[in-house]
Amino acid sequence: MLTVTDLTGREPGVAELRRVLPRGGTDVAAVLPKVQPIVEDVRSRGAEAALELGERFDHVRPGSVRVPREIVDAAVAALPDDVRAALEQAIERIRKVHAEQVPAPHTTTLAEGAEVTEVFHPIERVGLYVPGGKAVYPSSVLMNVIPAQEAGVSTLVVASPPQVDNDGWPNPTVLAACSLLGVDEVWATGGAQAVALLAYGDEAAGLEPVDMVTGPGNIFVTAAKRLVRGVVGTDAEAGPTEIAVLADDSADPVYVAYDLISQAEHDPMAASVLITDSRELAEAVDREIERRYTVTLNAERVAEALTGAQSGIVLVDDVDAGVRVADAYAAEHLEVHTRNAREVAERVRHAGAIFVGPYSPVPLGDYAAGSNHVLPTSGTARFSAGLSSHTFLRPVNLIEYSADALAEIAGTIVTLADVERLPAHGEAVRARGAGTGADAGTADDAEGEK
Repeated sequence: MLTVTDLTGREPGVAELRRVLPRGGTDVAAVLPKVQPIVEDVRSRGAEAALELGERFDHVRPGSVRVPREIVDAAVAALPDDVRAALEQAIERIRKVHAEQVPAPHTTTLAEGAEVTEVFHPIERVGLYVPGGKAVYPSSVLMNVIPAQEAGVSTLVVASPPQVDNDGWPNPTVLAACSLLGVDEVWATGGAQAVALLAYGDEAAGLEPVDMVTGPGNIFVTAAKRLVRGVVGTDAEAGPTEIAVLADDSADPVYVAYDLISQAEHDPMAASVLITDSRELAEAVDREIERRYTVTLNAERVAEALTGAQSGIVLVDDVDAGVRVADAYAAEHLEVHTRNAREVAERVRHAGAIFVGPYSPVPLGDYAAGSNHVLPTSGTARFSAGLSSHTFLRPVNLIEYSADALAEIAGTIVTLADVERLPAHGEAVRARGAGTGADAGTADDAEGEK
């Protein structure tokens, strides 16, 4: 079922690996011409444009963009007890992890009277996008809202598409998750128009713009984020979900098969890749996938994803070669099913999140590991990180020098300013009595010479 790429007997370089490894073909630039008019329409006409676009794309028009408080309250009141308990337990774990991510201010003393202090200020207002297409994602509410809250963000807006079967309001479980987290501003808008409305707002409709937009979405959401970047901050661009499993002959083929299937059910473009030095394991995993995927709820979607160009098996000579391949692939989710799995996992540099050993499957991270499931895709884990409390914090340096401390470093400043032909920089130091040699003087001295 899975296509095999055989890399045994040779050591391909990074450039070749990027060419030959299974990878989907999402091209955000290709949809920008379609998304640009949507963004401009919402920028010009605000909420009315977003409602009209929602009616066109989602086939329903809610009574307003902002979801009334009574609708949100009704959603949480109707939440089944087991679902509420599951959400609350996941909230507790996610909050603990993200609370401990928040860095403390710290001061570096460079000399007596010379200090640089780094403090962290939260983004003031953040828009959090929660998809609502092929599946329901209350977990994405948790993964976006909790790190923002722990970072100290002042106000949060959750935007999620209107649903035909919920009178045009977002999915009730999504609304309930917002209520459990104390988010009282929810907008019934999705897709590119949601991102644009978050970025530009509509004051006449009482919809204030945000300072940052985060959260996963389809290619149109990603394109809209690219178009409004600079007007607002954004998190990393998200493509279709992906899993890579690095495994040797000690791995359980049933576990591996289920894990590859689990990610494939997200989307026909989802990527599931097995990297292994064991042909026997590869064959066994392929057999188990064939045997098991047909009984899943989303079997048709799984089959399309697993037989696509983005999925497959990569054969390597040994685990060391597997680590090199995993680094080149830079998966959103990487599972390690090898002997000494923790040691192997710590050698991998490029992955959105790494799941170590047979009892740490990706679905654990999707819901309740405590880590975040909004992660870099499409190889961007080489330079991007997943969503965390850090995402919503801005480090700011406070520089505080005494007169003596400035005098001590003045010569260096003047020299470098002169080299860069910016002499006024040096004069700004000299004016404070911190110059060097015969040229030193104070502002009072200069005044006296006039």
